[in-house]
Amino acid sequence: MTAASPEPAGAAPRGAEGPGVRTVAAEVAMVGAGAVGLSIGIALATAGITVVLVGTVDARPNGRTVALLEGSVQFLARLGVWRQLRDLAEPLQVMRLVDDTGSLFRGPPVAFDAREIGRDCFGYNIQNHLLVAGLAEAARAVPGLTLLPGRLERFAFGPDRVAAEGPDGLSVSGTVLVAADGRRSAARRAAGIGVREVPYPQEALTATLHHDRPHRNVSTEFHTRQGPFTLVPLPGSAEAEHRSSLVWGMAPEAAERRAALPPERLARDIERQSRMLLGRIRVVGPVGRFPIASLKADRLVGPRIAVAGEAAHAMAPIGAQGLNLSLRDAAALSEVLADARRGGEDLGAPAVLDRYARTRQGDIAARSFGVDWLNRAILDDRLPTDLLRGAGLLAMSSIGPLRRLAMRQGLMPGADADAAATR
Repeated sequence: MTAASPEPAGAAPRGAEGPGVRTVAAEVAMVGAGAVGLSIGIALATAGITVVLVGTVDARPNGRTVALLEGSVQFLARLGVWRQLRDLAEPLQVMRLVDDTGSLFRGPPVAFDAREIGRDCFGYNIQNHLLVAGLAEAARAVPGLTLLPGRLERFAFGPDRVAAEGPDGLSVSGTVLVAADGRRSAARRAAGIGVREVPYPQEALTATLHHDRPHRNVSTEFHTRQGPFTLVPLPGSAEAEHRSSLVWGMAPEAAERRAALPPERLARDIERQSRMLLGRIRVVGPVGRFPIASLKADRLVGPRIAVAGEAAHAMAPIGAQGLNLSLRDAAALSEVLADARRGGEDLGAPAVLDRYARTRQGDIAARSFGVDWLNRAILDDRLPTDLLRGAGLLAMSSIGPLRRLAMRQGLMPGADADAAATR
């Protein structure tokens, strides 16, 4: 493959077509049309950078939701999409942790209340497919952003540009490639960026629940010996006044068995595990199932490439960290590239991409370590680990300043920054 000729800064994406071939050149080429890729594309195009983004937008209901914490909400507000998404999301005012491991030294339940730190809520829970659909609609309306369905398989990293081709004759190029194509990123692999992946003896089930009792905007995370069991509020609908989402980590054989249950039988299992917290439950729509693993890329950048989102890191579903960490990648990379563009720099230059890597390395390392340690601690029934975990929960429950610090720095990174208008 040969990279396309240089693209003038600020020019609209340009294309050439022949029999079975379509070529599109832009300043930034991207792969991956999930929430992270779409948000980066919108942010860059809004800053006047031409973008071609290749990926399949999957906005089908899958039983999964995301709790968008304050920083993510602010980022989506800056992109101009939060106003449309807000009515589809439910505020998270209280986040409860419950040690349900059965340990003799389990700590007391801990409730993190946003009002303790002067906030109305920590963030908002929204169904994944609605978030992706909203971002895709916004992306299609942004001048300078070309959104193309398909996938890219072959990549060529040249001294000045990077080019990529798909199996259907599609070819794209840019001064830099942004890889937001998930855990099995073909772009990351082509760039020679390795990963450290650790599978856990767990899988997760996800589902949407209708229930009798109100959730009162309280998210509850039970820590069991097989993994987290989390109930997160959703807004009511025409079908049900009270709704929540479920993420339930468990041993793979238990996940296989429960995923095959009729919805009524699965609902009874959920009621027992939740101690009837939400009353009678009905499982509605598809039940998702996925393996739980941690993943961390060896590097965030390489020659003319930057990786973001789950192409860079993945973790267990604990503490609403996953997509929020990924959206912080999106915000940081967009800001770095926009600043470089304003300064007349080459967007794919090592000095530019290194700024993104330096900005993100510490946050990714800290969140990855913390979630990995907590997930392993839940699964570990040895006495020293139980004592340490129980002592931590006791300290956060009884020491107000420590609890508030955890809320500001652990659950809401950057919460002390001025809040954007998000309502």
